[in-house]
Amino acid sequence: MPRLKKLSGAADMKLAKTQSEIAAVLEEFFRTKGGVVEAVVSATVKSLRSGGKILLFGNGGSAAEAQHFAAELVNRFLKERPALPAISLTTDTSTITSIGNDMSFDRIFSRQIEALGRKGDVAIALSTSGNSPNIIEGLKAAKKIGIVTIAMTGEGGGKLAVTPGAAPDYLIDVPSKSTPRIQEVHLIILHIMAEEIEKYPGK
Repeated sequence: MPRLKKLSGAADMKLAKTQSEIAAVLEEFFRTKGGVVEAVVSATVKSLRSGGKILLFGNGGSAAEAQHFAAELVNRFLKERPALPAISLTTDTSTITSIGNDMSFDRIFSRQIEALGRKGDVAIALSTSGNSPNIIEGLKAAKKIGIVTIAMTGEGGGKLAVTPGAAPDYLIDVPSKSTPRIQEVHLIILHIMAEEIEKYPGK
């Protein structure tokens, strides 16, 4: 097999800069917002123990992270345990394209929440900007039903944090304006949440 070439000096510097940025964002987040993650884990476990489920949604890279987290709950993360009910609303292309075509792309998540969501469930919305109309509509639909709402965003939460009827019960806003750094920290937070959720015994 051919040997991998060593990174150039410029690439080494870029890697070091990226590592430093991620570390700084993580440190600031857990210094100021660590308690929110603990509260979210507690609310999620309470819902699961009461027979609730977790609904996740996002666009693009955030959609991938929603699917990733759902898979870790349905299957496993670090330990063998009973399967946990989690559904990513980003995977059913027939449903998504049907809603987008017949109604509006803004409704692709809210319509699914109306169909699948029940009071006491948990909805986790991922949006780096916090401004996506379909995310805001999804949160509105969830809150109308009585679903516990969690939003994972970049710094400040964007429009969803201040839109009447959409503002989440819990806001996990990463202190950064950089989309890559926000998504990377979101994934670390989701992994921490998965590990903590797995520590709790079943119903």
